[in-house]
Amino acid sequence: MENPHQMRVLVLANQKGGVGKTTTAINLGTALAAIGETVLIIDLDPQGNASTGLGIDRKQRGVSTFDVMMGERSLDAAIRPTSVPRLYVAPSTLDLLGVELAIADQKERNFRLRSALTALAGRGAMPNGDRITYVLVDCPPSLNLLTINALAASDSVLVPLQCEFFALEGLSQLLSTVEQVRKGLNPRLTIHGIVLTMFDSRNNLASQVVADVRAFLGDKVYETVIPRNVRVSEAPSYGKPVLLYDLKCSGSQAYLKLASEVIQRERNLRAA
Repeated sequence: MENPHQMRVLVLANQKGGVGKTTTAINLGTALAAIGETVLIIDLDPQGNASTGLGIDRKQRGVSTFDVMMGERSLDAAIRPTSVPRLYVAPSTLDLLGVELAIADQKERNFRLRSALTALAGRGAMPNGDRITYVLVDCPPSLNLLTINALAASDSVLVPLQCEFFALEGLSQLLSTVEQVRKGLNPRLTIHGIVLTMFDSRNNLASQVVADVRAFLGDKVYETVIPRNVRVSEAPSYGKPVLLYDLKCSGSQAYLKLASEVIQRERNLRAA
């Protein structure tokens, strides 16, 4: 099945919280934009941390992904520019907590986001002429209807995995869910890759986790490992991606490498 969106849609998913999912969405999106892509981050987490981390004040979000998921507004009505050239965000609000209950009995409940993306692609370029090449969907830390919508709308799944003892716990459940969605809702869905986050080189256990994950998942694991870095942690409180906050820090450089690796995998997929 061909991608109907004319743009690559990657969902960042992991039902475990605190693994660097939103941080990766913000900074991978920024890094992709920095090397010439035009990126839309769709904040599908009711916590709205991706929106906050990109400097979108909660009081000024107006149209949000809640309105899109309810079918009340189009996705392009929710899209906002950020301080990063070629990087846009569709912000979320706490209202998203009520979406699952509100649309639970509706026939097309699993395809709300897919329909919104298809409509967005049909409108062509953004008003300023930018044409979106990558969409990153930041999901809540659970396998609920919002995450299912993201998986049903996406080309591939990017899984952030923290370098800690329980890293692989729950991963099999996520991979099983991806397979179920692929069979039942979205035949083109694939695993794009596993990105290891919060790596502390001083911790022997972290190095062992990296080795174990690579042994278990092989080339599904990106070569780039995101280090535990205080500048990465500080940046969201300033409403900035770490690449704007401190370009030279190890975290920023790692996300630039990850962006290059993502694009290279995309080229390999097209060539296959």
